[in-house]
Amino acid sequence: MIAEETLVAELKDKQTQAKAFEVLVNTYKERLYWHIRRIVLNHDDTDDVLQNTFIKVYKNIESFKGESKLYSWMYRIATNEALTFLSQKSKKLGVTNEALQETLVENLESDVYFEGDDIQLKLQKALATLPEKQKLVFNMKYFQEMKYEEISEILETSVGGLKASYHLAVKKIESYLTTAD
Repeated sequence: MIAEETLVAELKDKQTQAKAFEVLVNTYKERLYWHIRRIVLNHDDTDDVLQNTFIKVYKNIESFKGESKLYSWMYRIATNEALTFLSQKSKKLGVTNEALQETLVENLESDVYFEGDDIQLKLQKALATLPEKQKLVFNMKYFQEMKYEEISEILETSVGGLKASYHLAVKKIESYLTTAD
């Protein structure tokens, strides 16, 4: 595993940029894929957003100041790309973000890449009812097992606010799961 500072330096150096970018993609593609997938829910859309994320990282690596961890910076880009993608998709379809989320969850049942059981499907339906920030915080904390400090860096918000969002999300999910058929 290459040190982050070394990788960033190699990404900014035109001589080593191509090889370093290959290392970057191989190191982070799976984690970023699952982060994006939990936001957009669809495999093909996730691939598109992941590709856009890496393009943005490549084009903007010069502006990376190192004030946060590289992966935090990339997760922020991936999160923004995924949310922008969903927003554009809902506008294109002429539906609200909430209606789009419902459709995406319904489509999970027929998605050949979705490997979850009934419980996973119910959880996804519960997540679709959450406000965007609560959903992001829950996904990052529960599925990706990130620390609040890491999530705070990515979402640029306070740890206290994240803890409150996570607590509210858990309560809403519990309520949904106990009242859902």
